[in-house]
Amino acid sequence: MSEVARNSDVPERTYTASKSRTNRPGWSISFRHPLRNDARGKPGLKMRRGLGTESETEADRLVIEMNAILSDRAWWNSTKRPEAERRFSNVVVNAFYDAIQAGLDKPEGLREAHIPFPKKEDGYSRVLFVGTTGAGKTSLLRQLIGSDPDHDRFPSTAPTKTTIADIEVVQAEGSFEAVVTFFTEFQVQANIEDCIIDACLAAYERAPRDKIAERFLNHQDQKFRLSYVLGGWHETNGSGSDEDEFSFDTTPDHPSPDEKAGLTDAERAENRRVVEKFIDQIIQLSDRALERLSNDLDADVDNPTDPDHDVAKQLIEEELDNYIHKDERFHVLVHDVLDALRSRFDLVKVGEVRRHRSGGWPIYWSFNTDDRDEFIRNIRWFSSNFWPDFGRLLTPLVGGIRVKGPMFPDFADNSTKLVLIDGQGLGHTADSSSSVTTHITERFKQVDVILLVDNAQQPMQAAPLSVLRTVAARGHNSKIAIAFTHFDQIKGDNLRKFDDRRNHVMDSVRNALSSLRDILGGPVARNIEYDIGDRCFMLGSVDKKLSKLPPGANKFMQEEMKNLIRFCEQAISPPPMPVTRPVYDTDGISFAVRSATDNFQSLWRARFGRGTGAKKEHWAKFKALNRRIAGETDVEYETLRPVADLADLLNESISRFLDRPINWTHNPKDEKEEQAAIAIVRRKTSETIDDLALRRLIKEHLEDWRTAYDYRGRGSTDLRARDILVIYDEAAPIPDAVMPPPSRQFLFEVRKLVVKAVKAGGGEIRSGSVE
Repeated sequence: MSEVARNSDVPERTYTASKSRTNRPGWSISFRHPLRNDARGKPGLKMRRGLGTESETEADRLVIEMNAILSDRAWWNSTKRPEAERRFSNVVVNAFYDAIQAGLDKPEGLREAHIPFPKKEDGYSRVLFVGTTGAGKTSLLRQLIGSDPDHDRFPSTAPTKTTIADIEVVQAEGSFEAVVTFFTEFQVQANIEDCIIDACLAAYERAPRDKIAERFLNHQDQKFRLSYVLGGWHETNGSGSDEDEFSFDTTPDHPSPDEKAGLTDAERAENRRVVEKFIDQIIQLSDRALERLSNDLDADVDNPTDPDHDVAKQLIEEELDNYIHKDERFHVLVHDVLDALRSRFDLVKVGEVRRHRSGGWPIYWSFNTDDRDEFIRNIRWFSSNFWPDFGRLLTPLVGGIRVKGPMFPDFADNSTKLVLIDGQGLGHTADSSSSVTTHITERFKQVDVILLVDNAQQPMQAAPLSVLRTVAARGHNSKIAIAFTHFDQIKGDNLRKFDDRRNHVMDSVRNALSSLRDILGGPVARNIEYDIGDRCFMLGSVDKKLSKLPPGANKFMQEEMKNLIRFCEQAISPPPMPVTRPVYDTDGISFAVRSATDNFQSLWRARFGRGTGAKKEHWAKFKALNRRIAGETDVEYETLRPVADLADLLNESISRFLDRPINWTHNPKDEKEEQAAIAIVRRKTSETIDDLALRRLIKEHLEDWRTAYDYRGRGSTDLRARDILVIYDEAAPIPDAVMPPPSRQFLFEVRKLVVKAVKAGGGEIRSGSVE
């Protein structure tokens, strides 16, 4: 193997189809789709579709038809579908053209079409739950919708990540309705490939078989868990579980009265047989890679203690990654796993599962009933993490859940009008400069309350601090509220009374805001502090049914929960519009842009080990990020979030610029009115900054990201880092006294959007304007 090389693969000039026998009934057809990119962003995604026939002669005829389409580029356009339908069989047309159109239906649009969100005009307030994993935000959601933690277990809770699905609850009288949308087949396929490659690396390291299974069944980022769908490795019967290996519900591990007591022994045995077969194939894949690499490396690749072991491990991972294009057995395994996941939807007997015509991958599931118990019993297949049901749960495949019905807290009447949105946890990070994922920030403008759920037992940590920083810099600080859980567990000889404990928590809030003054600026931090006491709610035992608490605790919790509900309901009342509007001179924008881009470049150089100020990250994390961007499946990986980083730093720098207008259209009566007027401009600015960061960092450099991912061999990590930093430098160049055209253009774009935001927010530009 060469010391360093770019992947020599080139897009195939010709594409052909073949038939095969799989676990599906009848014959299947396999082919690389010329218009679908694989997980690395390369043309020719490997696909497999059932042909719906037991006849080999018929299967051969259908393969000939598919080859006719694949060999003639004239057919490679969705506008040719009507003509293709007249000439070719439906199964062939669907297999080719559905793949082109897959993903056109947005999951949010599908959920909205089935269960529309009520509007402010209907008296509804929308509340977004945000908090670190394990803080208790989903337990709090249960309280607000009257979900019994023992009987209902909806939504599911756990101290670690369970799902990345958004759970949206609309409180309303009437029947219980649900619509569940799913990740696309191609997104799931990319995750399966990750799991298989990771398990192959475990096999190379001579890990025990159970560890290989663990790496296969649970994705590294802990969000995608095949164990839920295929069955856990240790669940050979219904008598036990391994709480260290998997994420389990924190409620008692026995079924609720309305739950089936897990799978039968026969079902578990069959699941185990299937997973065992997959593990055998994974070990064989790893052994073949090891055999091929042994001839190319000087290191002893079979010896993990060899000094060159890390290099060998990286090369083996890259070799396995190359199998996506090269090794047919890899694709067979990937599609066998996909088929196993797809088959679990056949077990859903209630409601409607809408599937794609080709491939049968689910688009959404909908359900309606007047019976609450029946509703909970059936929604759990898409939201639960209850271990006895491992092998039948569809939770990891779910992208979003929207439910509507009379889901009200036990302690309130049925007049509550809230839309409650609970998404993925923030994760734990030691760095308060870490950005909040764009999957959360894009929701800010859609909601009336951003409810930060935090643990009262500890000072505010980096992740919740990042939320406060991001919310304020984007002008949404009027929406923020904080629910402190575990308030009942605050102990101390000097904290004997309620007021003592509350003051202790509020002191931590003020200390946290003080630490953000340098980032946000004094006026913004003070503006949050004005009424922060009225926006903080002290909660305890949110994971328990309130009626089981001692009378005093029950009364306290009910009152505090009612205060929280009242705050959320009143959030739809628009605050008084400030009379004054800010006036700016845009000359100061260049300094804001310079500060943001300099911090962005420094942050990422440090992460690559080429500077200071941030933790150096492992090369595998950068490669995982690169793979997701190249394959267009995501723009971030774990805490590596370039788009969010650039957007946040620009928003923060521009926020400080906006804090210093050169004048006002009217004399503001106080600092609070000033900040209210500036917040309008901040909100307008942040909406366009996000789009700018995504376009410049990702969309305009997609081919450069794919080139960076293609490096292979010794030294490839350094070359990949170099290319990514070049992308950042071109996408977000640091303005200087002498600016080349790219820097001038970037500064022009930012200045133009700020000017537009100022005017949209009612402000004025007096000089240095950009029209």
